[in-house]
Amino acid sequence: IGELARKLVETKKDQLYSLVYLLVTLELILPVATATVERAFSAMNFVKNRLRNQMRDQWLNDSLCVYIEKDIFCSLDNKVILQRFQHMKPRRGQL
Repeated sequence: IGELARKLVETKKDQLYSLVYLLVTLELILPVATATVERAFSAMNFVKNRLRNQMRDQWLNDSLCVYIEKDIFCSLDNKVILQRFQHMKPRRGQL
């Protein structure tokens, strides 16, 4: 299927048969998209458990983003994150 998509682009047939090209490209990304969605739902089941069932959408979204991209967040320095939150707006207490 990848070769078909390549040939359609090389021969400029992707413009003539745009729906066929769209179908081929969707078939190519389907396994990746499915795996990503399954990974997100698995993370959601971990993050939103019975104890945190009343979590609102924005907080859930932020928590899922941190959990899914934990490799990136582990590489960040905690001091930089603390300084960022300190400068956002006044808090009740200092972190």
